[in-house]
Amino acid sequence: VLGALDLDSDRGKLMLVLGMALGSLGGLDTAVREHLAGYRSHTTVIASLPAVTAAATAYLAGMAWPLVVLSAVVVFAVVFWLMRRTFMRRASRARRARG
Repeated sequence: VLGALDLDSDRGKLMLVLGMALGSLGGLDTAVREHLAGYRSHTTVIASLPAVTAAATAYLAGMAWPLVVLSAVVVFAVVFWLMRRTFMRRASRARRARG
């Protein structure tokens, strides 16, 4: 809220971005716990974080835009596949345990 009230300064913009990042981490925490418990699949949400991190890293390293996008797509695809497999295993165990 303080960042939104002070959008004219760099400090306000930084507070707003950090507040949104903290809120996103709280949501990601819930998504990961539900996903790993086999309760709900949050594969896309979970795979997005490493993909965005890879794209940011590639951008800051000075890579060309096609490589930035390619790195994000590759990381997203690999993490999505791994998380989907994990969810399917955990969900089948959870179903067997429930009855």
